[in-house]
Amino acid sequence: MKYFIKTFGCQMNFSDSERIAGKLEEIGYKSASNDKEADLIILNTCSVRQSAEDRVWGAVNNYKKKKLYPRNSKIIVTGCIAKRKKVVEKMDKVDIFLDIKDLNKLPKLLNQNGIQAKNTNDYFQIKPKYQNSFTAYVPIMTGCDNFCSYCIVPFTRGRETSRPMEEILEEVKGLVKQGYKEIWLLGQNVNSYINHERIKSELKTNKGSDFVILLEEINKLPGKFWIRFVSSHPKDMGDNLIKVISHNGHITPYVHLALQSGDNETLRKMNRHYTCEDYLKLVKKIRKAIPDVFLATDIIVGFPGETQKQFLNTVKIFKQARFSMVYINKYSPREGTASFKMKDNVSMAEKDRRAKELNRALSKIALDNNKKLVGRQLEVLIDGRAKDGLYIGKDKSYRSVKIKSEKDLIGQFIRVKIKKAFDYGLEGEIVILDL
Repeated sequence: MKYFIKTFGCQMNFSDSERIAGKLEEIGYKSASNDKEADLIILNTCSVRQSAEDRVWGAVNNYKKKKLYPRNSKIIVTGCIAKRKKVVEKMDKVDIFLDIKDLNKLPKLLNQNGIQAKNTNDYFQIKPKYQNSFTAYVPIMTGCDNFCSYCIVPFTRGRETSRPMEEILEEVKGLVKQGYKEIWLLGQNVNSYINHERIKSELKTNKGSDFVILLEEINKLPGKFWIRFVSSHPKDMGDNLIKVISHNGHITPYVHLALQSGDNETLRKMNRHYTCEDYLKLVKKIRKAIPDVFLATDIIVGFPGETQKQFLNTVKIFKQARFSMVYINKYSPREGTASFKMKDNVSMAEKDRRAKELNRALSKIALDNNKKLVGRQLEVLIDGRAKDGLYIGKDKSYRSVKIKSEKDLIGQFIRVKIKKAFDYGLEGEIVILDL
């Protein structure tokens, strides 16, 4: 029996897919080279935007067309959509809906009760099948307690749940011993990580202190590897976290700090618990402590009631913060959230226009930032090949770098001298191989 996993959405979903693969192989399934060879197709879904749900609908319909998939594959849907009751009721072509936290029930759901599988109530303890031998995702917590008015995550992922610190450290130690070079710590809000094994009376420092302790412990590990993490909430990012990043070591100068809007009234309606002034002060503090920081963010355009003036406030703060990367999302109503009750009165055409304006501003800022790197030498981890045949990777700050090489470099650290700058990347030549 063969399986094929199609993953939609964020890095947390990719991490979950690795655990799904681990569980399936534990009970005897083998990975199919493509979906047409699979007896079991798993769609690990995202429900943050309507477009993501639409893609899942399309995939389900395609998989059920027997002329395309004569094996009559069984379809499992997991991830965020599996927790949305009204969507589940409509997807009558799906064989099994599975809450990712119930992953250990999969053998029973597949009527394979006779197969011996490790019994654990915690899906985090399932050994993942990592997608490659140099980058690994390590979830440290899941869920969210923030209840931003536009966000479905607290209803699909549930409330915040953190893994024990020792369990995380053991997983990271194992990865380092196996030679992994880039390890991502994941959570909807990593700053909220709490190590419940600690005595409650010790948790008197500002929120996020347990996450800082976790980073400090990982930073003590010997070996050549990088640690990245996503995502941070601006209201929870304290001085101690900025300090541990600035001291570097294994912790990379990459900060994903979601702004969402540059207008205070819109932020209030979004239930974000900070102001634009707070955010800019935080950015100033981060840049002072970490001069080489790669600052990424998320922006929502067309939130209910967002006026042109409010959007221009976002453009203004956008230019002041000078982000290296921005994930621009057009507002999508999600049933069950607070904003679903608000009138979605910004047209799709206007949302498109606003998104394009921000993208144009980002291109200019990113190009200006990248031009400053021409002539510098950067350490780069090569992770693939681009369509033009050049090797491509990321430097420690998460900037994309292309290089030409006759030798296979995937999964290796190299030193590169930057020769060209583009809006969303750099190009250089190899200075040192096998750092």
